[in-house]
Amino acid sequence: MGPLLSAASVFLLLFLLLALSVSSSATVGNPQDYVADEAERTAADNIVFDDYRGKGCVDDSGFVYKLGERFYPGHSNCPCVCTEDGPVCDQPECPKLHPKCTKVEHNGCCPECKEVKNFCEYRGKTYKILEEFKPSPCEWCRCEPNNEVHCVVSDCAVPECVNPVYEPEQCCPICKNGPNCFAGTTIIPAGIEVKVDDCTICRCHNGDWWKPAQCLRRECLNGQSS
Repeated sequence: MGPLLSAASVFLLLFLLLALSVSSSATVGNPQDYVADEAERTAADNIVFDDYRGKGCVDDSGFVYKLGERFYPGHSNCPCVCTEDGPVCDQPECPKLHPKCTKVEHNGCCPECKEVKNFCEYRGKTYKILEEFKPSPCEWCRCEPNNEVHCVVSDCAVPECVNPVYEPEQCCPICKNGPNCFAGTTIIPAGIEVKVDDCTICRCHNGDWWKPAQCLRRECLNGQSS
């Protein structure tokens, strides 16, 4: 193994490497190595762009319009007039779109509704305009032209019995056995006198089914009427 390098030798080697790096950088930065780029920059400086300020207006596609000329700068823009200060465009008050509009077109200055919802939605189902339907036995509904559903709920009359029943597909309860009332805990039919035991005769109030029956008790002897 050779003798170790002295500190002075190491310092000298580092200095030579640094000098070589600086020299390479200076060579890379020399403008003479970039003749083509310099020519390109010179050609770019010689390009003259037309200036239409105060003379006309240019739309999105590059078409030039004269002062005072009316034009549309874009497909969905409002019309503009070319002035010395640039395009001055109309800002009209566009009509409101129908709240049930399902298809909007933006081809003009104002958005335009092309399709309006022509059905109603109610409890997860759809119905045609003016279609009538019954979502339940007690409801009658119709799909209105404004796409709203209006319903009427049946108002049931008070049943004339104490034990009304609900039949399938019927809205109001019915008295299957006719009018009746309570005589104690016993249900008796209306319109006739009913002997509820050996000593008691009862009768329902006329039209007042909810009232207890009128009962007449007689004296009994050994379970027999006197």
